[in-house]
Amino acid sequence: GGFACSHNPAHEAAPFPDRQGALDAAVMAEAKAEISSWDSYAPTALIDLPDIAAHLGVRRVVFKDESTRFGLGSFKALGGAYAVQQLVARTKAEGGTAADLVVATATDGNHGRSVSWGAQRAGCTAKIYIHENVSLAREEAMTAFGADVIRVPGNYEASLAVCKADAAANGWHLVSDTSWEGYHDLPIRIMAGYTVMGAEAIEQMGADRPTHALLPVGVGGLAAGVIAPLWHAMGRDLGRMIAIESSLSACMHDSIVAGEPTVINTTEETLMAGLSCGEVSDVAWQILKPTLSHCITISDDAVRPLMRWFHHRTPSIEAGECSTSGLAALLQAHNDGAAWEAMGFDADSVILLIGTEGATDPAFFAETVAAE
Repeated sequence: GGFACSHNPAHEAAPFPDRQGALDAAVMAEAKAEISSWDSYAPTALIDLPDIAAHLGVRRVVFKDESTRFGLGSFKALGGAYAVQQLVARTKAEGGTAADLVVATATDGNHGRSVSWGAQRAGCTAKIYIHENVSLAREEAMTAFGADVIRVPGNYEASLAVCKADAAANGWHLVSDTSWEGYHDLPIRIMAGYTVMGAEAIEQMGADRPTHALLPVGVGGLAAGVIAPLWHAMGRDLGRMIAIESSLSACMHDSIVAGEPTVINTTEETLMAGLSCGEVSDVAWQILKPTLSHCITISDDAVRPLMRWFHHRTPSIEAGECSTSGLAALLQAHNDGAAWEAMGFDADSVILLIGTEGATDPAFFAETVAAE
């Protein structure tokens, strides 16, 4: 399985649904105010890729580089740490202390790093569940922030199941970046943290609004977090929002084609570890179902060459595995004339890509960019 592109039949031009209890304007504004008040906060760079724009025959391609976010190496720093901060604030408001609070999560690496850092920042305890394929380097990055890390046999879904059970048995607070029936509040806060990325990009682009955004999807939280502020700013004029997934774990693609959330069993792991998820987030689905125009799936073939391309260009960009997905999809769509035309790319297109992570697995990164 390699490149495939499917249209979303449920896609419609609609005003932003400013509903309370969902990812509304107030929740986004609250997240931006809180996160931008943190000591080490700075907007991440929005980098123009004029060589790619010229090659594709479009007006502009911009790359939002999350590799520097809070020194944690990925956009996930915006979500988990913010949710932990919200939980601690709530605990204190109820007369408790941060030390009373234990937070737990399952992770492929980056979300757990954010929760661990957030827990250390806030003075509470973190229990992080990882599956058998999570690298030792990613595990050590979490223990470095003082987290207890528990490794579980099986895949991401297996680690989440054990985490949920342990949290319920011990009275811990689950800080998951995916949501399900009856568990929405914290995933909404995490996605609200992610909306800081989209809000920054809008400010950085000024009068230029993206006509297209190519958004990597694991459970959909990042994509929803970038789309929500764009949708709020642009309303019915929202550009084409395009989901990018690994063909090995295309749960959003399959859900969009089916018209309802569809669970897939991931048997083979993609190199793009953050995209290896078999079930879409319930909260993300509410935002993505009406706004995605297309879903693209890609193989892992471009991961290593594009990591090298980003690394060797001037100025050098630290792009981890998932950061290559948007550009890979863009280049492959360009080679597939029908897909390019279907998605409405032309000489006036302004395309937003998200560099989701830097070298969050340093050994793999070093080995990859050193190779020819």
